[in-house]
Amino acid sequence: MGKGRNGIQVIERAARILRALKDNQSGMSLGQIAEAVDLPRSTVQRIVGALQSERLVIAGSNGGRLRLGPELSALAEAARYNIVETCRLLLTELAQATGETADLSVLRGSAMIFLDQVPGTHRLRTVSSVGEAFPLTSTANGRACLALMENDAAMALAREEWSRQGHPGDEASLLNELERIRRTGLAYDLDEHTQGICAVGFAFADWTGDLHSISVPVPTTRFEEIRDVVEDALRNTAGHVQRMMEKGRFPT
Repeated sequence: MGKGRNGIQVIERAARILRALKDNQSGMSLGQIAEAVDLPRSTVQRIVGALQSERLVIAGSNGGRLRLGPELSALAEAARYNIVETCRLLLTELAQATGETADLSVLRGSAMIFLDQVPGTHRLRTVSSVGEAFPLTSTANGRACLALMENDAAMALAREEWSRQGHPGDEASLLNELERIRRTGLAYDLDEHTQGICAVGFAFADWTGDLHSISVPVPTTRFEEIRDVVEDALRNTAGHVQRMMEKGRFPT
């Protein structure tokens, strides 16, 4: 029992170290890592040594500062494809239940990147290309992901986006919207990103901590007519995702 608990503790500590390095991509010294994860330097050195042997952590040329290793990129890529495969059935069921297009996207940097899409059955429907980047503050999927973050982190991304777009944003309004999303579980884009298109979506974190969103864009001309159906279907899909996460079956 004791050995088992020690093994779990090592995994927990290794995960904390990897997350610290993820948040400091320019690299960290052993001392900086120890301070960030609140562990003795000797413990950090031992765990980092094991992570280096598996290429999960590497020492850079910038004074030997430690960074995430190439093996993590390979694991992340494999996880991404698993998520697309696992969510494909959910997207298909969502599109069938609503008659509308269903999207899967992931937060990357300060943008939402589309990973997969199942088109709706209507002749007039919304279509986005896989790999296309969408903003955070004016889209349903972006707002849903921001609502899963602490306000400081969410606003940092929002300010970065507004600065890139060359205009100031309404911080108070966005914070109020994020609180509403946290209460209801659903985020909306009501003709705000693309004229003539509304969208509803929810967000979730996968097993690596990456934030994803499943959303349904709808032409504005029929949005109010089908809004209740879309909201109910999305809540049902969100419930499926939550149950899969709880059972440890996401991704498969």
